Formats: sequence, structure tokens, C-alpha cells
Amino acid sequence: MSMQNRRVVIRSLSLLLASSALLPVANANSGSDFPNKPIRLTVPFAPGGGADTISRFLGVEMGRDLGQPIVVENKPGAGTLIGTDFVAKAKPDGYNLVIATFAHAVNPALQAKLPYGSNQAFAPVMLLGRGPNVLVVRAESPIKNLEGLLADAKSRPGKLTYASPGNGTSPHLSGEMFAKLSNSAITHVPYRGAGPALNDLLGGQVDMMFATAAAAAPMLENGKLRALGVTTAQPSPAFKNVPAIATRVPGYVVESWYGLYVPAGTPASVIARLNKSASSAARSPGFAQKVAQEGLTIDAGPPAELDAYVAEEEKRWSKFIKDNRIQSH
Repeated sequence: MSMQNRRVVIRSLSLLLASSALLPVANANSGSDFPNKPIRLTVPFAPGGGADTISRFLGVEMGRDLGQPIVVENKPGAGTLIGTDFVAKAKPDGYNLVIATFAHAVNPALQAKLPYGSNQAFAPVMLLGRGPNVLVVRAESPIKNLEGLLADAKSRPGKLTYASPGNGTSPHLSGEMFAKLSNSAITHVPYRGAGPALNDLLGGQVDMMFATAAAAAPMLENGKLRALGVTTAQPSPAFKNVPAIATRVPGYVVESWYGLYVPAGTPASVIARLNKSASSAARSPGFAQKVAQEGLTIDAGPPAELDAYVAEEEKRWSKFIKDNRIQSH
């Protein structure tokens, strides 16, 4: 073989090897074969609460669309930080999602230090929906309405207790805002999720709870709980004859929400596929039927919608937490 021919062969082999070396990277970044294995959806609460219920309903519908099972895994504790930190530090390949709630927007202001640094550790997938919290007491409670609650809270400062799924959650801050705006004193009792909190409410260990609609709806339906008010500015069609707390406590508004995140650095094509699947699942008849009684308004828009919404929530609650010197414990 001549020297010139050898040079041609060597150059051809070099180009072939170089292009082969780039193929795995291109495939990994394109997400063209995504998903090809089960996807984990982390719920940063104990089983039985609103986020857990919504995740399981959503997971079934997304699994059908994606052709891979969505495995829901509960990682409760530390005001959602254990579960969210797990996902923030997971491989950014689309196979680890977290369902975020109100706590995601308030933790930067409420926590002295976040284990994952900041919310920039996540990339948004979709704002699933928003809805009211519901102020509930057990069915046999002597507190019959908002007027009775306010009178009791003011006559016995600090004696009434309210449960929450953890520090920094919407039920926690719902209670804090209620106490501040009504000029009353109630005592917060945090749990590791809505399930344990509701169990103690039913057992009489705590007096009330500003529960998410998704968590409270089944027990309101079977008569184990009684609703006193909703936390949105206007009454919710899902809770007939239940007044807005704002009718007795002017300026009171708290909104619960659910959003999906993946670790920052996840390929845009993978996020787009997850967004498309989650949007389809959230708008499916099966999902809509399951959440119809929970007052959830479906958003299911592009990832940027979640980013914009949470930025506004962070701003609003940061001011409230700072102005009222609210701590995470």
C-alpha cells in the first residue's frame, strides 16, 4: 500500500472513530429513546395526603402515555426537604421527578440553608393545578363555624391546636396567616405528612387542620370531618355551602398547588416529553374524575408557567415570613 493510500485509510478510520465517539453523547442528549425504563416520582410527604393521592392518580395516566410505569416513592420529612433534595441530586436524565407543593416556594425564606442550595437546582416540568385548603375539624367537634372558632381562639389564647403535614407547607402557613390576620393565637403541631396529621385530628389529639382539598375531601364525604371554611378568596364550587375564610378574616388568601420538577440539567427534549405526557394525563377524563371533588383547577401548561407562578409565590411569602418573623420550628 502506498504512503498516500495509507494516509487516506488512517484519516477515514480517524473520522469514523470520532463520529462513533459522539454517537452516545448525541443519543443521551436528544432523549429520542426516552423513556426506556421505569420513572420514579418522589412524593416528599408520608402516604395518604393530597400530594400522594394526586401523584398516584397522575402516575397511572402518565404511565399509559409513556409506555413505562411511574413508580411513586414517598420520602417524607424536614418540611419536604428530604424528598426534594433526593431529586435535586439525582442524575438529570428524566427518570427522577418530584411533585412540589407550596413548601417549595416558601422554603427558601423559611429555611436558614437549603441542602440543594437553591431552587435553581430544579428544572420545571409543569404546573399541574391549584386549589383551596379547607379548614376542617372532626365531626364531633364543639366548634361549629368560623365565628365559633374565632371566639374560642381569642378566649383561650394558644390552647387551640392545628395540625399540618410539616413546617413550610401550605397548611402550616395557612394557620400562621389565620392567626396573624385574625389577631388570635393558635398552636401549630407539625407532622411528617397529611396522613398522620389527619389521623391525629380524627383521634382528637389536635383540634383542627387547614388541610389540602385533596387530603380532606374523602373524609368530608364520609362525614368524619366538618369543613368550616376554604382558604381561597372566593368559595370553592367543590365545597358547597362552605364559606371563604376571608368573609370573617379580611385579606386572608392561601392557595395550594402541585407542580412537577426534574433535576436541573435535564435535556430540554426530555422535559418536553414529560410535559406533554403530564399535560395529557392531567386533562384525561380519568384524572379529572378523580380530582373533581377536590377543588383542583387544572393548569397543565408549559414549563415556564410553573417557573413564573413559583417566582410570584416566593416573593409573596418571603415578605409575609419576614414581616411576621415566622420560623421553621
